[in-house]
Amino acid sequence: MEMGSSSTEKFYRIPKGKGPHSVGCTDLMTENATEGSFLRLYYPSCDATDNEEAPWIPDKEYYQGLSDFLNMYRVVGERLFQYYVGSVTCPAKSNAAFKLGEKYPLLVFSHGLGAFRTIYSAICIEMASQGFIVAAVEHRDESASATYYCKKKSVSEPQEESTSNMEKEWIYYRKLKTGEEERCLRHKQVQQRAQECIKALNLILKINSGEEVMNVLNSNFDWNSLKDSVDTSRIAVMGHSFGGATVIESLSKEIRFRCGIALDAWMLPVGDDIYQNSVQQPLLFINSEKFQWAENILKMKKLSSNDTNKKMITIKGSVHQSFPDFTFVSGEIIGRFFKLKGEIDPNEAIDISNHASLAFLQKHLSLKKDFDKWDSLVDGIGPNVIPGTNIDLSPAEPE
Repeated sequence: MEMGSSSTEKFYRIPKGKGPHSVGCTDLMTENATEGSFLRLYYPSCDATDNEEAPWIPDKEYYQGLSDFLNMYRVVGERLFQYYVGSVTCPAKSNAAFKLGEKYPLLVFSHGLGAFRTIYSAICIEMASQGFIVAAVEHRDESASATYYCKKKSVSEPQEESTSNMEKEWIYYRKLKTGEEERCLRHKQVQQRAQECIKALNLILKINSGEEVMNVLNSNFDWNSLKDSVDTSRIAVMGHSFGGATVIESLSKEIRFRCGIALDAWMLPVGDDIYQNSVQQPLLFINSEKFQWAENILKMKKLSSNDTNKKMITIKGSVHQSFPDFTFVSGEIIGRFFKLKGEIDPNEAIDISNHASLAFLQKHLSLKKDFDKWDSLVDGIGPNVIPGTNIDLSPAEPE
């Protein structure tokens, strides 16, 4: 389906990056099946008028996985997603040439429960437009709606002409088993997720050092162009919800992540050991107004205990789904019904989040940019933002 062929598209678009750079994106998957890395890279690009915009949700299996996650019949879910968002593209040019000439800081991004690498494109594209290389990891811990690895086709299968000898092996979202304790599963998953973020960091640094990396996905992107383009002293990690917990776990395990940004973090997966001073780096919690609850916030505060480099702000009128892209591609009725939209304009909410993130990154990565113009947001000062939390943390009165 061509972009714009559906009437919904003309009104609902994932916002373009507002920074000075054009943005390209490409997918990278290394060998070794589930042990390898899988990520979408967003990066400053040359102006690429010939390149198409990248598809937003690239395979129908993601619709099936989203259907599973939302407890819908796959056949129904797939049709609905295909109808509503099948032609949506993200405003980054697929495999556009990498923009040479400077060293860019690196941001590793971790998705939430039931999500995958492509659906935080509004955030990732904005960061790339402002001069970051962003590696959006797709996690293989069975927390993504769907993901895959490539394996060689068995010899018995007939080979179609011109297709590779690889096939996709899909991994779908795993629901909790009856009687299974959620915290135990999520803690195990968050440890794998942190390892996958560190693996992605190592992979990008390997490419930066000029090593050849085998991409099992066919693309005409020139990975050699990334050589010497990463500012290896300026690396951060960012994520949403379960990805927020992943940020915390990654910071505790990997000192090369100089700071972290946790968007509406879900704290349940974070291990008790992490609270014993194991996150030394600066950390910014950006919360929505409608998702958080006292126990979750108290865990954030426990982690922050009197460290002035650990900050928390709340965006007024926002919901948990104000951070992923679905908020931009859904109409008012569907958006409100599925809590994809809050009372605040989605574009304003994402701008507040992105601006606060950029100001925080400038301070803690020592960037020579003008993002400090948004410093007040990091302190929770400005329209539709408050410092700390809107949640009442006073202990409940005994009955």
